[in-house]
Amino acid sequence: MAPRRRRRRPWYRTRAFRLARTAALTAVLVTLVSRCGDDGSPDHTETVAAGADPGSVRPLPRSRPTSLRIPSLGIDARIVGVRLGRDRQLETPPFDRPKAAGWYEGGATPGEAGTAIAVGHRDTPTGPAVFAALPMVKPGKTIEARRADGRTAVYTVDRVQVFDKSGFPDKEVYGRSRRPELRVLTCGGLYNRRTGYSSNVVVFAHLTATR
Repeated sequence: MAPRRRRRRPWYRTRAFRLARTAALTAVLVTLVSRCGDDGSPDHTETVAAGADPGSVRPLPRSRPTSLRIPSLGIDARIVGVRLGRDRQLETPPFDRPKAAGWYEGGATPGEAGTAIAVGHRDTPTGPAVFAALPMVKPGKTIEARRADGRTAVYTVDRVQVFDKSGFPDKEVYGRSRRPELRVLTCGGLYNRRTGYSSNVVVFAHLTATR
């Protein structure tokens, strides 16, 4: 009887791929600071018990995001995938879709271990946009990211900070995380017609439930 051949892991599940993806996220996203339904699956909710380690929520496998909700702000946005443009800068949602949020496709998906990045406009030439109220979200409030597989990743806000673009802390915002974390970014500070906004608003959150 011939010995069974050991199947090789798919490339996207190898440790080397995960490390490379994390390194790429940290390296390329530094350019961002210059820009500003039930599917019939069983109901399953996993939350962090009181006093438990926040990292104890089991991460979800990879699945593309479809919508982003911040209930305390009344935000319920469809998600569009964003990548790096030819200039190696992270794309933002198109101006003709001011109420859409962008999700960086090279980072973690909702609930997946690692650092996920969501970005959206504060305003556009037509008026306030999806993240106009983002600076007002409070620590302890939730952010819900719906996935293509029907699951939802629920993050809890840790803090909200405003960073001047000239001294933006790349490692703090984009650095590698072992647990599932989320950063939500938009523009902030003073506005100048020639240079745009002077700062970035960054919401730091971590996964506290899945359902």
